[in-house]
Amino acid sequence: DNLFLFVLIFSNFRVPPGQQRRVLFWGIIGALTMRGLLILAGSELLQKFEWIFYLFGAYILFAGVRMLVQKVEPDVEKLRVVRVARRVLPISVGEHSDRFFTREGGRFKFTLLFLVLIAVEITDLVFALDSIPAIFGVTKDAFIVYTSNVCAVLGLRSLYFLLAGAVSRLVYLRLGLGFILIFIGVKMIGEEFVPVPTGVALAVVVGILTVSIVASLLKKA
Repeated sequence: DNLFLFVLIFSNFRVPPGQQRRVLFWGIIGALTMRGLLILAGSELLQKFEWIFYLFGAYILFAGVRMLVQKVEPDVEKLRVVRVARRVLPISVGEHSDRFFTREGGRFKFTLLFLVLIAVEITDLVFALDSIPAIFGVTKDAFIVYTSNVCAVLGLRSLYFLLAGAVSRLVYLRLGLGFILIFIGVKMIGEEFVPVPTGVALAVVVGILTVSIVASLLKKA
């Protein structure tokens, strides 16, 4: 789902491919830092308060249902973080190549590319609030949770440039992701009563993704 919003952000701000690579590079650095802090905090909370595991499950379930019913694509310019950044930060207008900062009239200013970076970072943080608790639903090992996030975030950059042109064809991918979140949320809430083996959970996730991708390709064929 990150891919859909990244495409929207870059197209909305008319960011050329060369600058997109720079934004995603620094976006990955920020994402790994923020996700590491979130995972450490989540792991500590789970060790001290086991009931938070069920709270994570309820949140994941809610996020899945919201993903199924929310159809409207957001207008990036109307995102609260973008509007606040425009009001608070001194933003320079015009073309500044691939720079995040510049000087204009002797004053230090941020470029529009920096605003794009903020939008990408906040977008990733929002999705991390869904994905990190979901991974805790598969394993409570903080090391595995973080390294899986590292692989996912690093792979996301390569996947973006591979699939950016085709992402609009995956019309059922969002539905598939919604069903995956609902499945993991139910699994986390009912873990004590009906434990689901990790292998079975992973098979269900892969199955839902496969069905949603194949169905999307068949629809567009």
